[in-house]
Amino acid sequence: MRFAQTPTEEALWRELRGGKLGAVVRRQYVVGRYIADFAVPSVRVVIEVDGAYHASRRAADARRDRELGRRGWRVLRLPAELVARDLGEAVARVRAVLGSDG
Repeated sequence: MRFAQTPTEEALWRELRGGKLGAVVRRQYVVGRYIADFAVPSVRVVIEVDGAYHASRRAADARRDRELGRRGWRVLRLPAELVARDLGEAVARVRAVLGSDG
C-alpha cells in the first residue's frame, strides 16, 4: 500500500504535514527495506497506523520494530481504531514521542 493511504492514515497525515507539530514529517518513508507510514527523520521516529491486518502480523511487526530499533529508529504504533475514534489523542501520542528524548 505504498501509494494508497487508508482513511485513517489520510486523517492523521492532515494533522502531521506541513510541520504542524514543529518537525518535518514524511509520508511513506523508506527506512532500510521497510516503508514506514510516516517518519520524522530529524529525530528518527517511525509512526505506523495499524489496522485490523496487523492483528495477524504481531510477530512480523515485532521483528520489524526490532530491526528499525537496531538502525536507531523508535517506532510508535497507533491503532487505526484510535485514529478514527479520537484523532486528537492520536496526535497527542505523536507529540509525546516527538517531545521525548528517547
